Amino acid sequence: MLEKMIFGRYIPGDSIVHRIDARAKLVFVFLFIAIVFLANNWITYGLLIVFTLTIVAVSGIRFYFIVSGLKPVLFLLVFTFLLHTFFTKEGTVLLDLGFTEIYTGGVIQGIFIAIRFFVLVVMTTILTLTTTPISITDALELLLNPLKKIKLPVHELALMMSISLRFIPTLMDETDKIMKAQMARGSDMTTGPFKERMKAVVPLLIPLFVSAFKRAEDLATAMEVRGYKGGEGRTRYRQLDWNLRDTVAILLLLVFAVGLFLLRS
Repeated sequence: MLEKMIFGRYIPGDSIVHRIDARAKLVFVFLFIAIVFLANNWITYGLLIVFTLTIVAVSGIRFYFIVSGLKPVLFLLVFTFLLHTFFTKEGTVLLDLGFTEIYTGGVIQGIFIAIRFFVLVVMTTILTLTTTPISITDALELLLNPLKKIKLPVHELALMMSISLRFIPTLMDETDKIMKAQMARGSDMTTGPFKERMKAVVPLLIPLFVSAFKRAEDLATAMEVRGYKGGEGRTRYRQLDWNLRDTVAILLLLVFAVGLFLLRS
């Protein structure tokens, strides 16, 4: 499972989504996060799913690859669905379990919230899969550039976010190596009582934290010896270029938002 984690990974490609400016993709995702909340019935949620699958198809990345990489999120989806199913008391009684009752409104609400969460995760994952970390850093810095007037360290914030995204797959690979090393020495983390499995995780966390701190120290040393002193006076080798397709992508999203608004219950 750790080898299939896709958070923070970049998949090279030449699709139209790959070629869209990183600033446009960030604005697209931020607007999409707000637009998702316009859906409130079966038709609008169905359109959300179709729209998301269309973006996945246009990106050139296989949907199965994305879903297999999002398996760790499946627990949150199921938990969210069950939470609304058991605690939302709206509509008619669908099932009486004795200790509690399941209502139709709870099931529908659970499905809607799970769909909302799923499309948000898929859309943000498409952003990281089709955009290099350095492009995301530059885009964030340019979008937040007006905040420099109030002395906000925009470059440093964008750099920290970029490094965080970059180190997610690195830490996942490191975790996988440590797990295999522990299992080769007789440690069993997959079977047995839950309490025993939790105890087996402790020998995994300690070397992982040590490795993470060592990597952070090495990165800080490398940045220091290369003369890094923040964003003041820095130039960029790669320049972002906003084209017509970027404007069209934002306009299409706004048209989609208007459609969701008109189809709301």
